[in-house]
Amino acid sequence: MSTLIAAENLGHAYHDEWLFKNLTLGIQTGQRVALVGINGAGKSTLLKLLAERFSPLEGKIVKNKSTKIGFLDQEPSFTEGYSISDFIFSLENKQQQLIKEYEELIEDPNPDEKKLNRLYEELSEHNAWEYEHEIKTILSRMGITHLNQQISTLSGGQKKRLALAKLLIEDPEIYVLDEPTNHLDIDTIEWLEKLLTSGNKTLLLVTHDRYFLDNVCNNIVELDRGKIYNYNGNYAYFLEKKSEREAADESTFQKNKNLLKKELEWMRRMPAARTTKSQSRIDAFYDLDAKTKQRSDNQKVTLNVKMSRQGNKILQLENIGQSFDGKNIIEDFSYTFKRADRIGLAGKNGTGKSTLLNIITGYLNPEKGKVSTGETTVYGYYKQGGLAFNEKERVIDIVKSDAEYIKMADGQTISASQLLTLFLFPPKKQHGMVEKLSGGEKKRLHLMKVLMQNPNFLILDEPTNDLDIDTLNVLEEFLENFPGILILVSHDRYLLDKMSEQLFILEGNGKVNIYNGNYSEYRLSLENPKEKSEPKIKASEPSPTPVVSAKKLSYKEQRELETLESRISEVETSIAKLTNELTALDSSDYLALQNTTKSIETLNIELEEITERWLLLSEK
Repeated sequence: MSTLIAAENLGHAYHDEWLFKNLTLGIQTGQRVALVGINGAGKSTLLKLLAERFSPLEGKIVKNKSTKIGFLDQEPSFTEGYSISDFIFSLENKQQQLIKEYEELIEDPNPDEKKLNRLYEELSEHNAWEYEHEIKTILSRMGITHLNQQISTLSGGQKKRLALAKLLIEDPEIYVLDEPTNHLDIDTIEWLEKLLTSGNKTLLLVTHDRYFLDNVCNNIVELDRGKIYNYNGNYAYFLEKKSEREAADESTFQKNKNLLKKELEWMRRMPAARTTKSQSRIDAFYDLDAKTKQRSDNQKVTLNVKMSRQGNKILQLENIGQSFDGKNIIEDFSYTFKRADRIGLAGKNGTGKSTLLNIITGYLNPEKGKVSTGETTVYGYYKQGGLAFNEKERVIDIVKSDAEYIKMADGQTISASQLLTLFLFPPKKQHGMVEKLSGGEKKRLHLMKVLMQNPNFLILDEPTNDLDIDTLNVLEEFLENFPGILILVSHDRYLLDKMSEQLFILEGNGKVNIYNGNYSEYRLSLENPKEKSEPKIKASEPSPTPVVSAKKLSYKEQRELETLESRISEVETSIAKLTNELTALDSSDYLALQNTTKSIETLNIELEEITERWLLLSEK
């Protein structure tokens, strides 16, 4: 494998603070690299430097001049006055210009037949029909249909999908992607996974989506306190090795701490007139002191705010109906919320998920039906768009505007400053301006303000966007123990699977169906409708009484089940053996690394298939 792009001794600062120094990193052909690290570590900055969006303060980026880099920004910007067509189709690409002309012409209700015939011939001459099909597939998947529409009229999510569509059409040598799954529905994410893993694409991406990360990436790079750590494997392998590294770091830190204590006593005993002979020991003391101070404790966000008392009546929706521009969004939907309901909202973009949430929380009065809210119901609504913070306001003042003191779950009352510390905002950031926070840190501040309201009815609309994985793990832990009602809208399949026990499925025709189970179970039921014991049911119908199947396995199926159990054990052993071999390989032996990683991926696919079959037979 050849190195496509490399960072050499890279250093960059933001608001007079160094994010990293002397950082070295190389991306090889065919590598699919995930960059991980906490919010504010500098992940987005590093991506922009590697994509040559601006120059580093120190060091350099090395690549071949002809190497084409495609960059997807977290929040893409566009030239004023451009239409979707102007942006998508490159002036330098003859095939794209022909396709642009053809697509614009067929959108015309009365197209010029002569022009159409000419374009048919030219598209055939330039072998552009297959390319035209690929472009239309990509645009369709991203929900882009009206090419003449002005980009300025699009929402933030639509702009992100447009930028991703452009990148996929261009198919560069290196894809540099900052949160590519944001604003995509789950079907599109699964399609994107297959597209990015086809061929020999080279990727460097930041994502919070753990299923996406595991399915797409074969190499993890961690950015931690300005240093780079490489892990040649998937996300599960990274977690294992990171745990080992942190244990080793902790051991070294404790040794340094004990040594520093002894050296400090020696320093205090030394006379004022220090000899030249002692100078080296004095220098070593200050070096050790600096190292010990640089190490920050492995703190994590603490979520344990108090929940308001919840009465018997919570919320009742009766025959709710809502439409926009003559299109039915929600039709005749009824539901009575019960204590500890854990509901996931599923459906493609534009099917009405946010509309339903706005009706539930009272931000929108439905055209039809009735919403009855209990007196003790306290909403906590984490919105997808986030809060509009004043960029010039101090972080601590943002919190104090709600409350000086906050009650925690254990009954303890703490100050706004103490709460910010628990959410990993140290005193320096608390008294700094909001504009200095990263996108993920702003989302974390938004989440904190929602939880400060002590809700008993918590609604999270895409909470995973821009949050680091460490914060997401803590959020999950909090949600698992949250005794109130939870409604979750997320394209993060891992989070939906872990947190929801029931789905509201918005199908886009006004119908809201209820499914008892999590997202993976729902997808399995769609693929194998006859095998699923709990079919999806309409919201207006009562849950059917479950029927116990008396069907037994045939002799052939029983033998197959035994064979599958044996094969699962063999494959798991092989994966474990290859993973150990991968760990022991020399990092410079790229061919061996690639072959071993490919073998592990193949075995994982086989394991998934035979486990699925084993589960089906076991259920019978």
